[in-house]
Amino acid sequence: MRPDDRPAAYDGFADTFAAEAADSAYNAHYDRPTILSLLGDVRDQRVLDAGCGPGLYLAELIAHGAQVSGFDQSADMVRHARTRLGSGIDVRQHDLDDPLDWIPDEAADLVLATLVIHYVRDRVTALRELHRILRPEGRLVLSTSHPTADWLADGGSYFDARHVEETWTGGMLHRYWRQPLERWVGEITEAGFIIERLMEHRPTPAMAQHHPREYAKLSREPGFIALRLAKNAVPDPSPSSWDDATKGNSMLTCENTR
Repeated sequence: MRPDDRPAAYDGFADTFAAEAADSAYNAHYDRPTILSLLGDVRDQRVLDAGCGPGLYLAELIAHGAQVSGFDQSADMVRHARTRLGSGIDVRQHDLDDPLDWIPDEAADLVLATLVIHYVRDRVTALRELHRILRPEGRLVLSTSHPTADWLADGGSYFDARHVEETWTGGMLHRYWRQPLERWVGEITEAGFIIERLMEHRPTPAMAQHHPREYAKLSREPGFIALRLAKNAVPDPSPSSWDDATKGNSMLTCENTR
């Protein structure tokens, strides 16, 4: 059990998620293509997947030549990742709210944190830990719910910051943190990161064929947001080696003025 005596978010639902995420609208045709387009060339890079789920991103990273490890809060997700990847990959159960005490300073070239930061209670402390383990030229690529989507789903003021509980299909209780974009940016910079790229996800054309209802919605309303964060002010990494599945995504490049 976690410190608050509640099971991890996906315990008991990992089998369903793992089966669906391989081709789901929000995972396969929305988040993964956007995130992969931000990674750059990962060959021979030491990559940590923080909140690795069933190992779908880790499998992509391995296929592109990265040296990977990962962790997830859910024991069920860790089981799926180990089954997918085999025994040679270090995947363990760990909560991002806890220190990464097995990882030394400056041990990773790249950290991936997809759709996980909104589950974390102390986000600044968690981000500082990820900052610590990155080498000086390292980067963190993360995604989370778009603040506008959270506001529309939860109601109230857009500027509210609070925990939200929703019951998803199948009875899963989804608990997450919502807050405006200004506060997300403040927490990221307080942890020491420099925002290098910001992308508002757009659905891939394949989503229109497989998930037409979701495609219509996500073509006009933002669902997720992704950021590439630099540990220090350094030039952009080499061009992406991934298929450009997200052409047309809205992208903001933030110049460092310090």
